[in-house]
Amino acid sequence: MAEGIMSKAATMEIPINSNGDTGTQPEDDSLEQDLQQVMVSGPNLNETSIVSGGYGGPAGGIIPTSTIKGPAIRFNPEYLDRRGAPAPAPGSSNHSTCTAMEEVSRGVAVEKLDSVKKWGINTYKCTKQMFSERFGRGSRTVDLELEAQIDVLRDTKSKYENILRLATALTSHFQSMVQTQQALGDTFTDLSQKSPELQDEFGYNAETQKLLCKNGESLLGAISFFVSSIDTLVNKTMEDTLMTIKHYENARLEFDAYRSDLEELSLGPRDSAAMVRIDMAQHEYQVHRDKYERLRSDVTIKLKFLEENKVKVMHKQLLLFHNAISAYFAGNQQQLEQTLVQFNVKLKPPGADKPSWLEEQ
Repeated sequence: MAEGIMSKAATMEIPINSNGDTGTQPEDDSLEQDLQQVMVSGPNLNETSIVSGGYGGPAGGIIPTSTIKGPAIRFNPEYLDRRGAPAPAPGSSNHSTCTAMEEVSRGVAVEKLDSVKKWGINTYKCTKQMFSERFGRGSRTVDLELEAQIDVLRDTKSKYENILRLATALTSHFQSMVQTQQALGDTFTDLSQKSPELQDEFGYNAETQKLLCKNGESLLGAISFFVSSIDTLVNKTMEDTLMTIKHYENARLEFDAYRSDLEELSLGPRDSAAMVRIDMAQHEYQVHRDKYERLRSDVTIKLKFLEENKVKVMHKQLLLFHNAISAYFAGNQQQLEQTLVQFNVKLKPPGADKPSWLEEQ
């Protein structure tokens, strides 16, 4: 009889409320509600007292629900969403952060896509305009006076590059000659000491070569200063102006491309969609026109200052080059030295061009 009662008690469903006390539940509660109550009142595996109790704990291993402090399984917020109750948001801060990062990434992607789209449209229009001009089917904006000045600058730069190339070669050759004269003077000095019968003759030649070597180093300093100034004028000042001219020419091509586009749209139909496109084309046309006008003004100003700077620099450098060459080949050492002082040319100490022993290691 006792066994029958125990067997029946083992198979009975004992409802448990949210406080862990047994009670009577309404019979119309669904199985889903019972499962939810079990989830809320389930054992917490993190509690050491529960784990240590095991099957040998009080009441034959049955743990009172009043001692349970938290759920033992993962909470499912979707269940409460289906029930219409407000669901807590575990990890909501992380979710918000991820959402914000996704929005930022999406914004960057959209911005890049718009940039690529604008670049593609601009490239297409400019390429179309360039081929139209090349094959004589399109018109281009021309500033005849400015274009003539640009052509003169390019021709001048080409000629100055030739001067720079020849002056550099002269420096190299003359430096080799000075080094040869120095070596020859050292040899004459050595022979004058070892040849008593020709001591005076070798001595005169040694002094002459040393004097020529000294004057040659002075002339070499003047030529090197000349080369350095021409190099700065050609590869920095002129190149900077030509870079601005390149930007100006690109702006001119863009301006003509959008001008042609506006002209084509203006000759088409005048419906509402076409008027929207015309307004957009008018805006782009104005933007590129302002850019073109601004760069044209920049080129005009830079060409003016470049011409003034070129005349000033070349006047000084050509005078230096002439006086130094004339004084050297006339054998006028005093005039050569005065020329260096006049143009503030400082000679490098002997061996300054040679690498130090640290650099040689």
